Formats: sequence, C-alpha cells, structure tokens
Amino acid sequence: MKYLNPVRIYRSFGGKYLFDVMIFAVFLFFFYGPLVNTFTLAFADQYQVPHVLPTQFGVAWWQYILAQDDLMVSIANSFIIAVIATVLSLLVCIPAAYALARFDFKGKSFFMFSFLLSNAFPKIGLYTALGILFYRFQLMGTLTGVIIVHILNTMIFMIWIPAGSFQKIQRQQEEAARDIGAGPIRTFFKITMPQAIPAIAVAAMYTFLGSLEEAQGTLLVGFPEIKTMATSMYSVILDYPPMAGAVFSVILIIPTLLLLWLCRKIFGKDLFSGGISL
Repeated sequence: MKYLNPVRIYRSFGGKYLFDVMIFAVFLFFFYGPLVNTFTLAFADQYQVPHVLPTQFGVAWWQYILAQDDLMVSIANSFIIAVIATVLSLLVCIPAAYALARFDFKGKSFFMFSFLLSNAFPKIGLYTALGILFYRFQLMGTLTGVIIVHILNTMIFMIWIPAGSFQKIQRQQEEAARDIGAGPIRTFFKITMPQAIPAIAVAAMYTFLGSLEEAQGTLLVGFPEIKTMATSMYSVILDYPPMAGAVFSVILIIPTLLLLWLCRKIFGKDLFSGGISL
C-alpha cells in the first residue's frame, strides 16, 4: 500500500501556488487596505492611536461635515467646475482629436508627446508660469481661471483616448456613406461619431474625475475665492481629526464608483481594455 507523502504533495501543489497566493495577498493588502481603512474611519465617531479599529462607530462626522456651509459650498463648487470643464473640454478637444487622428502634418508626434511631457513632472512650475499670465489677464481668483487650469490638466485624456478611437475606425465605412449621398457632416455624426462614443465617454469620465481631484492648480489660481473639495481637504486634514478627512475622501470616491459602474453598464465590461494606439 502506497502512503501519501506530504512533502511531495506540497511540492506538487502547495509549492507551485504558494508564491502566487502570497503575491496576491500582498496586492490585496496594499491596494484595498487604505480603502478599507478610509471607509472605516469615515463611519467612526472616536478613534485614537494605537487602536487598530475605531473605539466607537457612528455618523457624527458626516453630520458635522454636511452641516458646515463652507464645506458644502466647496462640494458644490467641485461638481459644478467638473461639469463645466468636462463639457468645454469635449467641445475643444474632440475636433482636435479627430484632426490628429486623420491628418498627418509636420510635428504631429512631438505635439502628441507634449501632452505626456507636461504630465511627467511636478506641475508646480507650470502653475507658477500660469499664475504670471493669469495675473496679467486678471484671471487669478476667478472661476474662469480655475476652469482653464482644469481643462489644461485633463486635455491628455480628452485628446489621446478619442484620437486613438478615431484612428481605429475604418475609412471604408465613411466612404461607403459618402458614395450613397451622405455629406461629410452627416457621415461624421451617423458613422464616425457612434463608433467613437465609448472612447469619448471614457475620456469624459477621466476628465470629470480628474477635475474633481485637481488641487494644486486650483489652490494657486483660485484660492481663497474659489474653494473645492480637493483644496478644502488640506484644511480638513490639518484642522480636524482623521475621521473628517475620511468623510471627504469617501465623498470623492463615490462619484468615481458610480461613473465606473455606469460606463461599464452602458458600454460593457471590455470598455477599459482596448488601450490606445496612435
């Protein structure tokens, strides 16, 4: 009778998957750990170090945050600015994305690379240069100045993603529509645009979320007249216990989750897996 050898079993199965399980566990801890901690603190009334978990749960800090007029104004400002920046970015960047995808011209590659270059380094230098220009044109402390900063920060999403989608659309379909009498405008809105809508929706989502989270440029250009959730987060972290900051973080996370779910629901689960090619 043959006996089972535990060492052989471990080497055959356990040893093969143990490393993968450990890597996956580390990933779960570092990725979901901060989120779990944030949601835990957001619904804590009392929390003191060195306790791992809050000593008392409740919604007292939610009531306190929602009762502060200044903080509620910053929340409203964030969503208003994000909507305006997204709409204006769509109007400005979609034609530019189409032109970059369909026309070749000298310096096109450098122009596309410049969007990546501006996001590859700390933006405080860019904001300082913008501040000098904004002072000259009296845009400091104005809603217009803040919206311009938000659009500049999110142009990479609104140009790169739709441009990649426009480039993948087969021109034979547009030519077929033109052959049966459709004009260029009708061809664009009936043939080209519907196929690019999923990518444009993703770009708009990233633009909206990026506007909600933009802090440095808003703080430099708009403070103290224009306050958003991202800029108010600094004072909340400095002046309030960590539970208040966690409440603000959850308020910022909720729109992200809703938009991701909505895009996945409307356009399918493969929406974010297509990548970008130019």
